[in-house]
Amino acid sequence: MKKIIVRGIVFFVGLGVLLMAIFVFFTLPRKDAALESAYLKDWRSATVERRINNLELLVACVDKMATLPDSADMPVRDAMELCFVGIQLKNTVYEE
Repeated sequence: MKKIIVRGIVFFVGLGVLLMAIFVFFTLPRKDAALESAYLKDWRSATVERRINNLELLVACVDKMATLPDSADMPVRDAMELCFVGIQLKNTVYEE
């Protein structure tokens, strides 16, 4: 009887540790993710400094794309998305 109780306690402790690990590795890192890929609830709670991060680079990139030939018909959101992906790629390459 004592072995069954000990195994039950070990099982529940192990399950608790597993759930804690899932919480730590999947939930907490999402809080530090890029604000541009976060949800609007994260935007409202973000500081002004975090909101304007990389804004100057994004504007410069869209300005550069606007001067390219045959770019007049490209939607602004598509140009911004391309610039954002380029910024993410640049940041990833330089971090390694």
